[in-house]
Amino acid sequence: MRNYIGLIHKDAESDYGVFFPDFPGVVTAGTDLDDARAMAEEALALHIEGLVEDGEAIPEPSTLEDVMAAPENKDGVAILVALKTEAKKAVRVNVTLPEDVLRQIDEYAESQGLTRSGFLARAAKHEINRAIAA
Repeated sequence: MRNYIGLIHKDAESDYGVFFPDFPGVVTAGTDLDDARAMAEEALALHIEGLVEDGEAIPEPSTLEDVMAAPENKDGVAILVALKTEAKKAVRVNVTLPEDVLRQIDEYAESQGLTRSGFLARAAKHEINRAIAA
């Protein structure tokens, strides 16, 4: 089980906020420290599941020393947040596709807010599930 560093911040008149230096944009909050920690575990798990679905690589956890060396992190209190979901490792592959098909994949994936890898992973799962159901 991997652990990622979450940084807790508390401003006057606010809940306890938690963000993850390894996952910019992943932010959550809790009414107290225990709630903030539970919300952090849930937010991390959901984000990782989304990355896996999209075929994105999961970064290795940063060290506490590296996280706390960044000036913007000095005011945070570091906690370890366990990744309770099993993240499958993304594997890079080479495929050959006709140029027009690749262009269509990219256009469709972008219109759906997906990466190329994410779209191809979903399309493959869809076809596999369809074949199994038949």
